[in-house]
Amino acid sequence: MLLSIKSYIVKYNLIPPGSKIILGLSGGPDSFFLLHMLAKIRAEGIINKLIAAHLDHEWRDDSSKDAQFCLAAAKRYNVPIVTQKISDLGISMKFNGSKEEFGRKARRHFLESVRKKHNADLIALAHHAQDQQETFFIRLIRGTSLAGLTAMKPKHGYYIRPLLEVNKKNIVDYLEQKNIPYLTDPSNILEEFLRNRIRKKVITALQACDQRFDKKFKETLKRLSATEQFLEQLTEKMFNEISQNKEGILFVNLKQLFKLHPVMQYRILLRWLVKQKVKFSVSEGFFDEMIKFLKQPGSKEHQLYHAWYLVKKKDVAHIKLIST
Repeated sequence: MLLSIKSYIVKYNLIPPGSKIILGLSGGPDSFFLLHMLAKIRAEGIINKLIAAHLDHEWRDDSSKDAQFCLAAAKRYNVPIVTQKISDLGISMKFNGSKEEFGRKARRHFLESVRKKHNADLIALAHHAQDQQETFFIRLIRGTSLAGLTAMKPKHGYYIRPLLEVNKKNIVDYLEQKNIPYLTDPSNILEEFLRNRIRKKVITALQACDQRFDKKFKETLKRLSATEQFLEQLTEKMFNEISQNKEGILFVNLKQLFKLHPVMQYRILLRWLVKQKVKFSVSEGFFDEMIKFLKQPGSKEHQLYHAWYLVKKKDVAHIKLIST
């Protein structure tokens, strides 16, 4: 098991030698399994320092027991640990009605703060193969792009996921064989969470329909990722061909833009916004509004977001940021 995980880490260059890593430790089987594996890798000298981080969501009256369990485990592995209650984060986040999403954002904020405080290189998360499947269907239900359907990446920014190709059953079997204790989160069976409903009703049904599901899903995801990577490279090439950088401002040739396939037009617009580091909410309607404006004749400006304008001068357009 350790050998295959190390091979995956090497394949995607997840942990450069001498890295300092923050591990998100919930107390569940996945994060404890990752703690066990990373501690072994640390013993080989690849990891310079491993620090566990546990956030108490305070969703249960006895949730503090989880923190105590993690503290004891970290001590056994000789791993420093940082624990904090969600009520002590001191942040104000908009609640959109999804408790699951709110918890995810709070965890990310907590892990980022621990990484910055300890000047760590990476944040390790214990997402596994079945988490990939669930994420795929969550995004499919909510509506997403091809990039969204490729689900989670082995590495994204500071975040690494060394277990993405490990099956949950193998994780649990390993822990039980090694007599490694772990916690079971009762919220994982509550059907108020979309992820739990997908796990219980969708994934289970697909596995029952065909025993090849896990294997074929993995293969399909790889093909989707390869396709998205190719399109990303093509998008960058096309963007460079139809744009010009003048003193940090990217000017896009609209005649050339609208000669492209609509799919590529959307990708070019997204690349443009990202390169200019402007804030926006991704939606089909948002990009349709951009295209509708850019196709209008003449020269004009259009405010699409509170901090920036689209500026069109005949057949060329650029983004104008508003000083704040």
